[in-house]
Amino acid sequence: MAAMKAAREAGALLSYDPNVREPLWPSAEACREGIKSIWNSADIIKLLLVTDGEKGCRYFTKNFRGAVGGFSVNTVDTTGAGDAFVGSVLCSAAKDSSILEDESRLREALKMANACGAICTTRKGAIPALPDNAAAQKLISDSH
Repeated sequence: MAAMKAAREAGALLSYDPNVREPLWPSAEACREGIKSIWNSADIIKLLLVTDGEKGCRYFTKNFRGAVGGFSVNTVDTTGAGDAFVGSVLCSAAKDSSILEDESRLREALKMANACGAICTTRKGAIPALPDNAAAQKLISDSH
């Protein structure tokens, strides 16, 4: 919490990517309350960007909601796909924080994130499979 406060005071964009691991909590309610305790401090909450594999993702913001289609690829290993997705969203937000307020820009960022997540599944291992920007752009252009 101290790190989040310092980051906020320094003007940083705060992202929260909770992983629900109920066995690590005393109860489902404790898990829910623990995760929700940080929501008000975050600018981006991964739970409000719901990923669904090749179907793409759904997004829920204070001002709009919708879905962005995904990409069908030859999946080998899904390890790291969520991290690739979130990393891409954060990269886009760091470059242009207006994506959080501009739905068309958000949709473009989510299309890129979907491509990054999809590409990550085409190779074994989370780190070796992470795509670069050119690979994601190629998947997007090849899909049209």
